[in-house]
Amino acid sequence: MHRTMATACRHPRVRIVSRHEDTEFVECLECGEVFDSEEFRDMEIEDSAETENVSDES
Repeated sequence: MHRTMATACRHPRVRIVSRHEDTEFVECLECGEVFDSEEFRDMEIEDSAETENVSDES
């Protein structure tokens, strides 16, 4: 079964929920997903790269 999300959450608001040694875990206040802050930074970098690479074809 193929599963897709209707809209991908861009995690506009997050809060730190835990710290373990050198890793911080954050929770998205919109969708509730929990992930480490390094992963969150990687997502932000990918999002900004996608935005820069989009050409205007109107």
